[in-house]
Amino acid sequence: MSLQVEKLENNTAKLTIEVAAEEVEKAIEKAYKKNKNRFNIPGFRKGKVPRNMVEKMYGVEVFYEDAVNSMIPDAYANAAEESGLEIVARPEIDVVQIESGKPFIFTAEVVLKPEVELGKYKGIETAAPDLEVTEEDIQAEINKVLDQNARLITVDDRAVQDGDQTVIDFEGFVDGTPFEGGKGEDYPLTIGSHSFIDTFEEQLIGKNIGEEVEVNVTFPEEYHAENLAGKPAMFKVTVKEIKVKELPELDDEFAQDISEFDTLDEYKADIKKNLEESKKAEAERAKEGEIIKAIVDDAKMDIPEKMIEAQAQQMVEEFAQQIQSQGITFEQYMQFTGSTVEALLEQVKPQALARIQSRLVLEAIVDAENIEVSDEEFEKELEEMAKNYNMELDAIKGLVSGAEADTLKKDIAVQKAAKLVVAEAK
Repeated sequence: MSLQVEKLENNTAKLTIEVAAEEVEKAIEKAYKKNKNRFNIPGFRKGKVPRNMVEKMYGVEVFYEDAVNSMIPDAYANAAEESGLEIVARPEIDVVQIESGKPFIFTAEVVLKPEVELGKYKGIETAAPDLEVTEEDIQAEINKVLDQNARLITVDDRAVQDGDQTVIDFEGFVDGTPFEGGKGEDYPLTIGSHSFIDTFEEQLIGKNIGEEVEVNVTFPEEYHAENLAGKPAMFKVTVKEIKVKELPELDDEFAQDISEFDTLDEYKADIKKNLEESKKAEAERAKEGEIIKAIVDDAKMDIPEKMIEAQAQQMVEEFAQQIQSQGITFEQYMQFTGSTVEALLEQVKPQALARIQSRLVLEAIVDAENIEVSDEEFEKELEEMAKNYNMELDAIKGLVSGAEADTLKKDIAVQKAAKLVVAEAK
């Protein structure tokens, strides 16, 4: 393999990668063996057609696509390592030449880690945090616990009200025709949660159990399903159950049931203590965020758009995993909220930019301060990971090695940089 590196503007570079003709031949032969059972040619048993006969019948390019797909990953990975560049986003691949008997040539346009010119990062001034815990704070926390311990009571002697937890059947129609994904049975819906589009939930208020209701809504203009975007729809809905929350009495007995304390006053005192600790931790996080933002604002860096897009994509994928952990698919979430992947990507871009900038300035501070990670610090982090994941330390060490260990050490160094700028703040 040979490599040429061309630095471009806006923190990008183009790698021109050439794979030897012998490797191309191996890749084509591999593609032939993988696909030979697909070809039926008179006079030959299936899977026994010689490669030259297949290429004669279907063209010499018949195996090129599979050959290219098998060569690019390793060739690009080796080239990226050989280049010594700090690549921060997926490459844009362009095939220049693929032909039997000749080298395979392709280019990879890559985004490079931007250089950071630090401004002031020590002695940052921050406002004193408000650590007071009020009676309203305590009551709000108690209300959460009351809600968590509420009983769901089924009611059948009144119509649906705002805040009720209902169970419904529904079927949606556009222009009188049912549409895919528009039907559900025994679906739990809290009125006022705004988990359905438009005024769907509001139109169920005042309806009785067993009553079939026609609910008219309009899909958002940027709805993820293009065939529904901006269109009016009618849902036939039947309310099957109505449930309301019955909160427990707030007294000593309640305190005894949900805590280790005998009286409500003791329980409230413990809540206050926990809230004070929580506010302190929150204030420390806010202070760190304020300091890092000030450092970012005083630094100079040019963030490539592709880097922001890659970070936004990662954040949306993380959000999708969170949604799925709650028992619904990402597709269902998108349908119920009327959002689109494109809209989410645009929505998180400012957060993606802030995340990139914060990381870059902290990495620059690591370099400026020559921050290193000792073996003891690395071992301590592994021990913490083993504890958090409930795994044996040796198992964690087996997972965190090589490139993973280097990444973890960088993360630890960045954390040390964050602590340094907080400690140096005024």
